[in-house]
Amino acid sequence: MEMKPDSSPFDRKLSSYDYDLPESYIAQTPVTPRDHSRLLVVDSPTHHQHQHFYDLPQWLQAGDLLVVNNTKVIPARMYGYKTTGATVEVLLLEEKSPNCWLALVKPGKRLQIGAKIQFYPRQDEQLPILEATVMAKDTATGGRLLAFDLGETSLVSVLDAYGEIPFPPYVTEKKAQPEQYQTVYAEELGAVAAPTAGLHFTDRLLRELQEKGVNQTEVTLHVGVGTFRPVETETITDHQMHEEWINVPSEAVKRVQETKAQGGRVVAVGTTVVRALEGAVAAEGHLKAYCGKTDLFIYPGYELQVVAGLITNFHLPRSSLLMLVSAFIGRERLLSLYQSAIEHQYRFYSFGDAMLIINN
Repeated sequence: MEMKPDSSPFDRKLSSYDYDLPESYIAQTPVTPRDHSRLLVVDSPTHHQHQHFYDLPQWLQAGDLLVVNNTKVIPARMYGYKTTGATVEVLLLEEKSPNCWLALVKPGKRLQIGAKIQFYPRQDEQLPILEATVMAKDTATGGRLLAFDLGETSLVSVLDAYGEIPFPPYVTEKKAQPEQYQTVYAEELGAVAAPTAGLHFTDRLLRELQEKGVNQTEVTLHVGVGTFRPVETETITDHQMHEEWINVPSEAVKRVQETKAQGGRVVAVGTTVVRALEGAVAAEGHLKAYCGKTDLFIYPGYELQVVAGLITNFHLPRSSLLMLVSAFIGRERLLSLYQSAIEHQYRFYSFGDAMLIINN
């Protein structure tokens, strides 16, 4: 399969990434077991098949490499009170310095610099009240910089007591359990949203893939506002991606290089893995170990350097994620596949079904 279709002027227009989705197709809870979600397999430029995620081993070959994102979602949504008693909702985005976090706050306009927010422990009443001070406004996100009064204690280490796992805003029924919004291989705390393509894997399925000779390696991208911030400029090239923290370790680089040298395929589990691997290339000029920030924006016309296959969920209209997947197979082809998925009643977004784009 040709993974870099020619792009057209229409690929630069935000309105070209629209599609209509009935609200009932937005998944509110994940399938149980995880690997019983459906899988749309795109195995040629003109063909696709309807499968289940547990069928994945038949589409991968010995010597292929699965690259997963081992980030772990933190309890980033916090509910607090102003000194007046008014309620405040906080979504932590990124730690800028020790215990100083960039956050989205509601209602934001009323939280001026110097304002105090108090957070009470959700269950253990013996824990102290946690206080944060608004230090600055952030024009890029519309958020606030919050300094938490914790001394030497890290906020992340106590967040379980004060925060909750932040489900996406379109998940309105809140029936899912917090652990269902973590991958089975989540290790590195730091994400505020899950790398959702990985939610379909079970330990059993990963073992089955290993037994077949499909290798696995890990990178880290802490999913933040850069992933889910909407594209709002009509010319998409005017959109500025917010930076996200990535770690592509030397072990992952070694595995990728060995796989390519031996004729195997590098298959990214999720758009975040694509951003991490390609972001390392963009930062270093070629694939090598890299730890730092990336603001790489991938859309049709981008020439992928590392990845030959992709496992991904179905994404929101006008999103940078939809544009990234379009860079693999073309925008028109992708939107036609989405239409087929809608006709076959696939489940969409974070808790929904998956797509495998593979070069057979």
